[in-house]
Amino acid sequence: MKAIMLMFDSLNKHMLSAYGSNAAITPNFQRLKEKTLRFNNFYVGSMPCMPARREIHTGRYNFLHRSWSPLEPFDDSMPEILKKNGIHTHLVTDHKHYWRDGGATYHPRYNTCELIRGQEGDSWKGMVNKPVCHYESGEPEEIKQRRIASRTQHQINVQFMQDEQDHPLARTINSGLEFIRTNYSADNWFLQLECFDPHEPFFVPEKYLKLYGIEDISAFDGWPPYYFVTENEERRSNIQKYYKALLTMVDDYLGKVLDHMDKYDLWKDTLLIVNTDHGFLLGEHQWWGKNIMPLYNEVANIPFFIWHPHCGGAGQSRQALAQTIDIPATLLEFFGLEKPVDMQGVSLKPAITNDTPIRDHALFGYFGCHINITDGRYVYMRAPAKSNIDNLYEYTLMPTRINRRFTPGELQNLTLHTGFPFTKGCPVMKVPAVSVMTRNADRFGHRLYDLDNNPKQDVQCQEVTVARRLFNAMERMMVAGDAPGELLGRYDFGQPTPMLLGVDSAQQPEFRQLTAEIRYGMLCLLQHLENGGHDNIASKLKAAAKSDWSREHLWQFVLDEVPAEQHQSVFYKMALEMRLD
Repeated sequence: MKAIMLMFDSLNKHMLSAYGSNAAITPNFQRLKEKTLRFNNFYVGSMPCMPARREIHTGRYNFLHRSWSPLEPFDDSMPEILKKNGIHTHLVTDHKHYWRDGGATYHPRYNTCELIRGQEGDSWKGMVNKPVCHYESGEPEEIKQRRIASRTQHQINVQFMQDEQDHPLARTINSGLEFIRTNYSADNWFLQLECFDPHEPFFVPEKYLKLYGIEDISAFDGWPPYYFVTENEERRSNIQKYYKALLTMVDDYLGKVLDHMDKYDLWKDTLLIVNTDHGFLLGEHQWWGKNIMPLYNEVANIPFFIWHPHCGGAGQSRQALAQTIDIPATLLEFFGLEKPVDMQGVSLKPAITNDTPIRDHALFGYFGCHINITDGRYVYMRAPAKSNIDNLYEYTLMPTRINRRFTPGELQNLTLHTGFPFTKGCPVMKVPAVSVMTRNADRFGHRLYDLDNNPKQDVQCQEVTVARRLFNAMERMMVAGDAPGELLGRYDFGQPTPMLLGVDSAQQPEFRQLTAEIRYGMLCLLQHLENGGHDNIASKLKAAAKSDWSREHLWQFVLDEVPAEQHQSVFYKMALEMRLD
């Protein structure tokens, strides 16, 4: 038996012809739909990139105990279990996070691996006299500097990718195809062929851009902002076209994998999975990207295709609810192996066979932000309680973040925790969480969406009985996942009368007469002014604010009173806090 998992990053389900869209040119995804079985209610678990990959290895929710994380010493790794049982596991990827501090324990779990260099800001090619890259925003300094560094390194890397064959996507797929050509007649292997595209930067050969009417390849640098939409319609359309062009390139290279499945008749004995870690917002809900905003379905409800040679079902679809943590259990069962006792995910095989439900609910989220749950019809988003917003800890034996180790300052207040059942008797460090993403994490409030009646999630549902049912299910799943006690308290579980719906933060008495949107903007502006020593301007703002103020009034106050050099930063911060929907 053989298995291939072809994984893409930031694949927006709503752009694929296989899911009924005509937004982009994706004939090979349509071909994939006809060759495999398609899941319609497949959800993420832990967000974003490496938390999702930890789930693909362990079949456990990562985000209840940890943010971005390497594999821990106590983690059960699906590829490593296969390797220990005589299944050759091979990873081919251009996902740079595998060779950074926050992901460096993943690729050694495979028998063999090929790491394709040069994607995004991968520290690949060295150039002493670097190009200058400016990136102005109101984002926290840590994030801003990281993006400046990534853009600068990207400008260097692309100088060594002048032809399509040099593109990381092409090199990654071609390396995977080489493995297939070398081993198609052998038995007992698993290939994880993992592509970073269509993740940003949207670096696309000119021929694909021209398909979408883009003649000037310098019209957009490929880096969409990770915040609210401020661009005019032309600029917004241009960013979307770059993503679509890259998606069409992805589609072309998907076709090459399908060609090899056909050529070597792998459909008869090879499990094929085509999936992604998460989706990507391209202006929907007035947002770009991911991370900051609520986890709308454009990010959370992801495409998933599978061909199980023992079950068939080509061209069919399934409504059964499933998610990323179910992938490793499915692969282990395919190779005749038992899943570890700590693996929370379940095999997809019953759903594949006849759409038998395998789970009642799917839990998903970012560490410390909204906890989300869906039953397939409703999505409930639970915000932290204001009173417990700072009560957040990371549990780990691997103190690294995306691209660095924890600092001594971050570790000075750690304590040793006795551990959880899944840590296999190992005590773990309990470290106060430091995350820019969890700052003001309550600002979006508790939300409920009815996907049957409002699939676009642009109107919140007010059915309190549904919210209570999902709130109770969420608590049960968190307890079953060994969520720390203080995390349960952070979201008001265990309280006699928890608030279930509505925005419940930023209720300072002097601003209660304002709309929620303007109240958030006011508080953000006051914080900026007071932290910057502009108490006189802050006093003017308090005196000037009226109950009928609109966004335009607030904008005009900034233009009239705040120093001009601070405008861009102030507008960014304010608009981010004011984005409630």
